Amino acid sequence: MNELIVDEMGPVTLVGGGDLGEGDLNWALSLTNFLVAADGGADHALALNHLPSAVIGDFDSISPQVLAQIPPDRLCRVTEQDSTDFEKALRAIRAPLVLAVGFLGGRVDHQLAVLNALVRDIGPPCILLGAQEVIFHLPARIALPLQAGETVSLFPLREVRAESVGLEWPLEGLVMRPGGQIGTSNRALGPVTLTVDGPGLLGLVPRHHLPALIQALM
Repeated sequence: MNELIVDEMGPVTLVGGGDLGEGDLNWALSLTNFLVAADGGADHALALNHLPSAVIGDFDSISPQVLAQIPPDRLCRVTEQDSTDFEKALRAIRAPLVLAVGFLGGRVDHQLAVLNALVRDIGPPCILLGAQEVIFHLPARIALPLQAGETVSLFPLREVRAESVGLEWPLEGLVMRPGGQIGTSNRALGPVTLTVDGPGLLGLVPRHHLPALIQALM
């Protein structure tokens, strides 16, 4: 287990070294109070003139030029190789929510590892900001102010049962599991409420709902 490195009362932005959409980091920082970089995410941060308050990881992907610009007391090296830098960072953060940018796009194996970590609840609730949607691990119950016709996708990484209010194709009676029933490309009829009987279900909604999703998960 990592030691606690970041302890914040407000939400935290975590930047990774994957694809970073134009304006994504600045948008995230407008909604949070604190910036943490996971290893090579520090390169993204400094390229946009943001100095992370902490850089967490094994430092195998941060560039030497950027590493030299980070004050030593902000460098938090975690050398174990049994977890990804995303996991290392989540374990080291205590906050009501983490907004993660720069973790989607690029290598598929990296994205799968991030999604796997998301359903393991190894740190605070976390939202991944993607190019078209935001991805989150469903809590026991969540209500979202969606508009009629908007896409709502649900993808299980464990066996889970869910119920819904406000979806065109209701979830009642379905057992969702990897390699079996999934719930992608459903549509909202208006505001949506989702309940699940346990962990393991990822939700994907349009990215402009990010502020509302932050409030719902906090």
